[in-house]
Amino acid sequence: MRPMLIAQISDFHLKPQGALAYNVADTAASLKCAVRHINHLRPLPDVVLITGDMADDGALESYQVLRKILESLEPAFFMVPGNHDHKEHLRAVFPEHAYLNGFMEPDGKRAVCYAVEHFPLRLVGIDTVIAGEHGGGLNPGRRSWLDAVLSRKPAAPTAIFMHHPPFASGIGHMDKDVFAGREELAAIIAKHPQVERLMCGHIHRAVCRRFAGTIATVCPGIGMQLVLDLQEESPAAFILEPPALILHVFTELWGEKTLLTHVGIIPDSPDQYGGVHSFFDVVSPK
Repeated sequence: MRPMLIAQISDFHLKPQGALAYNVADTAASLKCAVRHINHLRPLPDVVLITGDMADDGALESYQVLRKILESLEPAFFMVPGNHDHKEHLRAVFPEHAYLNGFMEPDGKRAVCYAVEHFPLRLVGIDTVIAGEHGGGLNPGRRSWLDAVLSRKPAAPTAIFMHHPPFASGIGHMDKDVFAGREELAAIIAKHPQVERLMCGHIHRAVCRRFAGTIATVCPGIGMQLVLDLQEESPAAFILEPPALILHVFTELWGEKTLLTHVGIIPDSPDQYGGVHSFFDVVSPK
């Protein structure tokens, strides 16, 4: 099989033109670096998944900045919202992304839930945003939608991508808001062994763990990283470490199909780390 390469980027926290996030982070510059980095990857990714918090404040102008930067991104991309996003503003700026309309919920608002069917790995995006709240979750309607979508193709290898991870991270201030419906979600995932991966954002750091019989991964941030403080009462703080992305590779190696996940740092320039160096005279002692 031909390998399928997925680039995942998350948590841009863009501000209106010229503004810095929290008066210090040039998040637009970081996203431009990420787009340039992705465009130079070889092989070029088949698709880019954007797992939420594209804007910092949901402002319409922030999505206009987003659109302008993403115009130069070569692979196709798909988005799900995060808790900082304003879904109507996102739809207004990206009207051609019809999947953002999702389905209508009882409250008259649309949940951004959809499936992408034309890749070797089926991609299912699901909306974990609870309006007005920092924490996320899945209400009964979204859980029923997910169960039905997974039930339609039980033999199709599938990855689910969403903003909020359905588990605690160990970073105290991020764990105060518990994912609503996490046990019910786990029961759905456990029913569907074709789910190869849950791909999440929100935590601004690389995290992985086992969840409901599959593997869950969290993508680092583009705009900033959270301070890696694992004390229970860690303060809400970020650090301007280099942005990073995740590369998911769905391929066949050593005679078996597998989904691999790699974390990659995004340099400011191609020679930031001194270029690529070859190994030589490699020894494996006996």
